Amino acid sequence: MAERQSTLPREAVAGLTTFMASAYLVVVIPRLLAGGGMDQAAATTATLMVMALGSLAMGFYANLPFIVGPGIGGAALLGVTLTQVEHLPWQSALGIAMASGVLFTLLTVTGARGWVMRLVPREIKLGLGASIGLFIALLGCRDAGMVAVNAKSNALALGDFTQAGPQMALVGLAVAIALQARAIPGAILAGIAAATAVGAWLGVTHAPDAVLAMPPSLAPVFGQVDWMAAFSIKALPYLFAYFVAEFFSTMGTTLAVGAKAGLTDGDGNLPRIDRPFLVDALAATFGPFMGIPGGTALVESAAGATAGGRTGLVPVTAALCYIGALLATPLAMAIPKQATAPALILVGAGMMGSLRQLSGERLDQTLPPILMLLATLVANSFGTGIAVGLVAYVLVSLLGGRARQVPLGLMLLALPLAYYLYSTATGHR
Repeated sequence: MAERQSTLPREAVAGLTTFMASAYLVVVIPRLLAGGGMDQAAATTATLMVMALGSLAMGFYANLPFIVGPGIGGAALLGVTLTQVEHLPWQSALGIAMASGVLFTLLTVTGARGWVMRLVPREIKLGLGASIGLFIALLGCRDAGMVAVNAKSNALALGDFTQAGPQMALVGLAVAIALQARAIPGAILAGIAAATAVGAWLGVTHAPDAVLAMPPSLAPVFGQVDWMAAFSIKALPYLFAYFVAEFFSTMGTTLAVGAKAGLTDGDGNLPRIDRPFLVDALAATFGPFMGIPGGTALVESAAGATAGGRTGLVPVTAALCYIGALLATPLAMAIPKQATAPALILVGAGMMGSLRQLSGERLDQTLPPILMLLATLVANSFGTGIAVGLVAYVLVSLLGGRARQVPLGLMLLALPLAYYLYSTATGHR
């Protein structure tokens, strides 16, 4: 603390601030996983335990003010795309997530991260974040009833805003946006609370059986991993999605939050960045074994850095709060999905902001991410969207006479992804 010009009270306040900013995930993540058939109570326990253990590891080993936990993108991929769209058992989806974590760990230990960064084009990275964001935001609108499917035109349409769901979501959005605009920690959590309160008035929210109770058992989800699912052609785009999202989310979060905390050097690099990378890789591996998609450094860590957090005491303090929250699982279970919709909408909309960094000078730079977004929307699957984006990038580059700019590894990856798209389109999966 002396070296980083901080104090114990400041670090403790920063840890509490980080906990408040990330607490909404304890509600949203299990709700998404329950949609795929997982036990919501067990998933809540798993989410809190991974957040606590991962954050403790980040604090004691990396000594950095980053919390670790499951991301909404990974939870949506498991709880919606893989299970509800692709009709995979959730155990198989956990197997794909765990295989991605193992791959991430191997690349971290061997120092091959730079090669992977060069392999994936910048346009695909930007399109990936935006595609996942679009999927998450649309999922939130559907959960709230703000968007529906028009049976006559077989297209998306506005929902009935006279119903309780959209009204709850609108109130939650208004509260969260008002607090976020004023940089008040816990804005999304406050939005969920406001929507839940409105739901109680409208008869949607029901009181929990108890306020405090012993944590639900992990048994329904612990160790339920189907490894073999990761070795199918259907799994390839989702394995890529998990890996790339984890890889670049970690890089972006650590550098951005590290800079906000004043921990980066003159070139914008974070000293000993291999340590938070290793913690993230291990969290991404053991998370699925615990029963959730995996852990990563969360962007909500920025709240603690803004509050003055500079050391590993920030995630350690947050971890103690997650452990204490294990006793409040009944409260989390009582929150309806309509109340968590504002969190999905805001987080998803924020992720789509990556498109602002796209250059419109060449077709091969803009067309692949746009096609990725369109395919995600049409197929209701960002796994399909990622496959379309990567294959389109290779094809557009080749047709445009820019074959030399396409890495050989990317060309090889495009072949099985093209077969995946063919099998998806013809129903031969």
